[in-house]
Amino acid sequence: MFTSQTSMQTSSFQDSIDVEEKDIDYDNEDIGYNQKIQLNCYYTIYLYQGTSLTLVDSSLPSEAEPELRCYISRRLSKGALLGGMGNIATVELSVPEAAVGCYCCLVEQERSPEQPDAEANGYVICLMGGSEKGLNLFRLELDKYVQGLQSSLQTPELVNLENEIRPYLSRWYEESVMHIHRVVQMAQGSICFLLHAALSHKHVEVTNADDRTKADVARFIRAASLQGLVQEDMCKTISQEALTDLIVDCSTSPPMLSNTVSNRFCDDWIQAFLKAAERCNPFLLRQILENFKLKAIQDMNSLKRFIRQAESSHYALFRCCQFLQSCGNGDVLIQNARAEHRDMPEACSIIHVLDEFLSEQRAQG
Repeated sequence: MFTSQTSMQTSSFQDSIDVEEKDIDYDNEDIGYNQKIQLNCYYTIYLYQGTSLTLVDSSLPSEAEPELRCYISRRLSKGALLGGMGNIATVELSVPEAAVGCYCCLVEQERSPEQPDAEANGYVICLMGGSEKGLNLFRLELDKYVQGLQSSLQTPELVNLENEIRPYLSRWYEESVMHIHRVVQMAQGSICFLLHAALSHKHVEVTNADDRTKADVARFIRAASLQGLVQEDMCKTISQEALTDLIVDCSTSPPMLSNTVSNRFCDDWIQAFLKAAERCNPFLLRQILENFKLKAIQDMNSLKRFIRQAESSHYALFRCCQFLQSCGNGDVLIQNARAEHRDMPEACSIIHVLDEFLSEQRAQG
C-alpha cells in the first residue's frame, strides 16, 4: 500500500512538470516565442481626446501604426478600454509576425476640480510582442509598469517625451517580462533555494548587487510565493517564525547563497527552469512557475483534507504520513498547516504528530 501511494504521488508530480513538454512546445507560437526568430517588441502611445486619437510616439513600422490606430478606435467606441485597466488581445498588423499580442491601457489625465464632468482625456499606451497568451501571463507586471508612467504623462505637451517617456516605453519587455529569466540565469541550480524561500514566506536579502538585480529577485520571490492564494495573516505568521534570512551575495558569479534550505519538491523543478532559461523563453518560464505554485497549492489542499479525516480516523493519519513522505514538500506543507490550524486544538495535535514523523524521517536520512 505504501509503495502504491508513493508511486501515485510521483506520477502526479511528474505530470505537473511534464505538462510543459506535452502542452507547451518550447518553440510554440501560441505563447509568442520561437527560438529561430528574434522576438520583436513594439510600443505606441496615443493622445486620447473625446473620440479622437492622435499619435504621440511609436516604434511600429509606419505601415502598421494606422492599422493599430483603427483597432484602438474600435475598442474605444465599444467602451472596451477602461481607465487604468489593461486589456490584452491579438492584433493583426503589418509586422514580420503578422499577428502579435497587444496590451492596451487607457491612462486618464487628472480632471480639473472646476470641470469634474468634462470629457475624459488621457493617453492610450500599447505594448506589443509575443502572443496574447504569453502577455496574459505577465498582466500584473504590465499593469504596474504602465502605472509607473502616470506622473510623467501629466506634464503639458509631454515635454519629457524624448528623455523620459520614450526610453521608458522602449524598455517594457526587459523590465516587465524578462526579470524571471534573469534570476534563473543568475541563480542556476540554486534556484531551488529561492523557490523554497518563496513557499516558506522567508525573507530574501540580496547583497553586493545593483538595484535592478535586487528588484528582479524581489519580484521573482513575489511571483513564486503563494501570496494572494493563501490567507494573508497565515503568510505573516509563517514569515515572523523564520529564524534566518536567505542571503544572496552577488559579489561572485554565480552568487553565493547562505542559510539555504530546500527539499525534494523544489529540487525536482530545477531542470524545468534551467531548460526554459537556456532557450531564453520568458513565457514558458512563467508558465512553469505557475505550475510550480499550482502543484504546491494542490498538495496543501490534499494535506488539509487528510488532517480533517485524521481527526476521526487512524488510517487517515497513516495516509497523512505517507503523503508527506512521498510529496517531497512536507516541511513547507506542515509549516503552512500549523499556521492555518493554530486555533484548532484537534488539528494542532495531529500536525504535531506529523511534524514528529517528518523529524524522525529526516534523522534517518
